[in-house]
Amino acid sequence: MTKTATSVWNECLSFIKDNIKPQAYKTWFEPIKPIKISGDSLTIQVPSKFFYEWLEEHYIKLLRVALVRELGSDAKLIYDVRMENAYSSSKPHTVKIPSSNRRPMNSQGVTVPMDINRRELKNPFVIPGLQKVKIESQLNPNYNFDSFIEGDSNRLARSASRAVANKPGGTSFNPLLIYGGVGLGKTHLSHAIGVEIKDKYPDKTVLYISSERFTQQFIDSVKSNSRNDFIHFYQMIDVLIIDDVQFLSGKTGTQDVFFHIFNHLHQNGKQVILTSDKAPVDMQDIEQRLLSRFKWGLSAELQPPDYETRVSILQNKLFRDGVEMPDEIVDYIAKYIKSNVRELEGVLVSMIAQASFNRKEFTLSLTKQIVDKFVKNTKREVSIDQIQKVVSSYFDLDVATLQSKTRKRHIVQARQLAMFFAKRMTKASLASIGSQIGKRDHATVLHACKTVGNLTETDKQFRKYVEDLTKKLTY
Repeated sequence: MTKTATSVWNECLSFIKDNIKPQAYKTWFEPIKPIKISGDSLTIQVPSKFFYEWLEEHYIKLLRVALVRELGSDAKLIYDVRMENAYSSSKPHTVKIPSSNRRPMNSQGVTVPMDINRRELKNPFVIPGLQKVKIESQLNPNYNFDSFIEGDSNRLARSASRAVANKPGGTSFNPLLIYGGVGLGKTHLSHAIGVEIKDKYPDKTVLYISSERFTQQFIDSVKSNSRNDFIHFYQMIDVLIIDDVQFLSGKTGTQDVFFHIFNHLHQNGKQVILTSDKAPVDMQDIEQRLLSRFKWGLSAELQPPDYETRVSILQNKLFRDGVEMPDEIVDYIAKYIKSNVRELEGVLVSMIAQASFNRKEFTLSLTKQIVDKFVKNTKREVSIDQIQKVVSSYFDLDVATLQSKTRKRHIVQARQLAMFFAKRMTKASLASIGSQIGKRDHATVLHACKTVGNLTETDKQFRKYVEDLTKKLTY
């Protein structure tokens, strides 16, 4: 009987399947297609260069044994690798790469040079060895379900999160989108899901990432012409958690690549968890096809905690920190700090710090002083227009100059400070802030915030600017 590429490869697969774990077989061998057989050489097609390099690093011995069994001691393996040009709209092409030859040959027999720096880009997190089990989850173990207090305001989101953690990819909550205002526990809850899954299913690859970091990794992959590898890396993840997905707004390229990653994960029963500061219906500049997928699963809202939940949150934090505090003080804090969990915990930290530094007892008088400052700062809503006026006045400029295209250093710094305070003190998106402060894009605002952060740490005069403006904007 004449051997065909399909018959030889099927025999190889039977041997391989008996020698590796089912998940590894499904991930790395099921996608392979036999192309042709020529003498003692078998050609197989693999989805990407990343895929080829992984097989060569981790399964070459197994492949060699399987092929020798079928084609004899002179058996050869040739990869037909799908290559993608990130700068071109043309369809992906393929190159032929002989197994165990790190200098691939193209179809004309010309050696294709390997870029040694490409290896770092295969895994956007630069994990040495690129082994799946070594992909760090980026999770914070302190954010778990035990430390997340349940109440009427978050019961649906917490229950759905528990269900997902118990059976990732196996519930109708896929994707699970957790949304709500600042400081209500979106990040905490998404980490808690990941932490629980890692505990119950140690073989699953769980990855937490912010949407801004995901975007930057994608941009880097395009610059390095390794977009295909970037996509394939994320398609390997079993549980993908993306925080602040609203920041994908306006980023067409990133939305497009996430669309394909999302589809692959969903179709293969992998779990996707998203957080956002708004519901899908309120998201702007997100492609409709992506929004429709966000609605496939469950969108669970986190609302500001009610009084009873606020008391429970305070008592839980005090217990975890080993601090005793009179009930009347806990009640007072819970009564007046209503907006979010972060502020509740902020008041407690301030109370504990004041009492320990000044060697004072916890008193209602001290509590009122601290709570009054938090309430005052919370109630005062600052607009981006107000911020621009205050910053311009501080630097003896008019708002038009602040918004202008000039690159004079003192004006650039004033503009960056305005962007920094707008991000810090308003709920506006980066794109919205940039649009209102001189029609800049979101990347300019992000750069401005990072610059202000760096200068505040290293430049004493600049730190004084930040301190002075903070006082003017909050008092």
